[in-house]
Amino acid sequence: MTNPLYDSLFGVHAGKESVFLHLADAQTLTHAEFVTRAAQFAHALTELGAVAGDRVAMQVEKCADALAVYAACVQAGLIFLPLNTAYTGDELGYFIANSGARVFVCEAARLEELQSAAGEPTRLIALSGAASLAELADRAPTTFKTVARQPDDLAAFLYTSGTTGRSKGAMLSQRNLLSNSQVLVDYWRFTEDDVLLHALPIFHTHGLFVATNVSLLAGGSMIFLPKFDINEMIRLMPQATTMMGVPTFYTRLLGDPRFDGDLTGHMRLFVSGSAPLLSETHVQFEERTGHRILERYGMTETNMNTSNPYEGERRAGTVGLPLPGVELKITDPASGKTLAEGEIGQIEVRGDNVFQGYWQMPEKTAEELRADGFFITGDLGRIGPDGYVEIVGRNKDLIISGGYNIYPKEIETVLDESPDVLESAVIGVPHADFGESVVAVLVPAAGTAPDIEALDALISTRLARFKHPRRYELLDALPRNAMGKVQKAALRQKFS
Repeated sequence: MTNPLYDSLFGVHAGKESVFLHLADAQTLTHAEFVTRAAQFAHALTELGAVAGDRVAMQVEKCADALAVYAACVQAGLIFLPLNTAYTGDELGYFIANSGARVFVCEAARLEELQSAAGEPTRLIALSGAASLAELADRAPTTFKTVARQPDDLAAFLYTSGTTGRSKGAMLSQRNLLSNSQVLVDYWRFTEDDVLLHALPIFHTHGLFVATNVSLLAGGSMIFLPKFDINEMIRLMPQATTMMGVPTFYTRLLGDPRFDGDLTGHMRLFVSGSAPLLSETHVQFEERTGHRILERYGMTETNMNTSNPYEGERRAGTVGLPLPGVELKITDPASGKTLAEGEIGQIEVRGDNVFQGYWQMPEKTAEELRADGFFITGDLGRIGPDGYVEIVGRNKDLIISGGYNIYPKEIETVLDESPDVLESAVIGVPHADFGESVVAVLVPAAGTAPDIEALDALISTRLARFKHPRRYELLDALPRNAMGKVQKAALRQKFS
């Protein structure tokens, strides 16, 4: 293969008249039409001066052309950098400057606003409209000579959320993306007959490098929704066979009486990730539909690391077993020593899925990516006696009170058992004597007011005294990022 990622995901579909994307208003795009459109965008990008190895940043709303820009970058040997549509001009200025993007693609309405963010020598251009990238593509030839790339050549940058300082650009190679997709297609039994209900954003690894790449590699199709819309999800689900989503998708579906076993009877697989799924959601989903959600674990720097099995027990409260080709171990955060089964420590992973390091941050790369190839994920977890991995929190969310290590997930699991609590988040806040004190932030269930004394009594029967919350706070909703992860840094700031 001259370009393994392009040849496997896109080039293999040249000339195929099978449907790839089901779009709004009953429009469709075939695999052949998509490959042709990608070639036109490859011409447009190179016409703007981009050459192999250059970065192409893009912040646009989800659409078929946006996906074609990704394919075009792969074909032209460019490094694709998708950016969250919520980022402000100031934030975008950092990403563009740090990545050294040659081209920055945005919405036409933001061209003037983002002019200063782009700066020189970045070429700022709208995706659609007058004098746009799409207009350049419309005039371009329908074939493009694929640029040769090696498995270890970079294919994409994804910037981390930056909760502990400036965002870091994770460098992902062709091998990283292709190997992970190949494993997932096999592990989750995807075929050309699958129709994936796709409501995820495509600036994140879940919607782009998991959902989209898996569908492309299997030769299936996607119902490509601009965003999660409960009415559209329910209307279109009878046409799908699979769905990938974040926990919020599933809780919202469960909140609609139209979502039942009849609606989902033909579905083959529901996958959840990007944030922990409550055990209660697992139970309710299975009771309502007869399906058991398959939960998995991945991150920006590694794509997918573990998964509950397709065949076998999908165990609530765990993220399953290490995927084929992925090594996973639990280590002591201080010494790096591998811990015994059942002990809590930091999760480290190694495999072809693990990224190449952080762009222009060699010291940070050396801190988190060991010389032997193991990546320190920053997640805390343990491995059960039969190999299932349980995530107990982030290393930075660990609470140290009076010299004791306290894992928030352990307390949250007990609090979430209360029928008066919809969900909880446990954080540590500064304390003069103990260093940190435990605070429980609660979202009440609809129409209820949590009985704090009863919660205290429940906690006291289950957990040691040093783990008990010293304070309870109520919120209408927990702050979350675009992928549904609770933003504990924001909670710590609010309640410190």
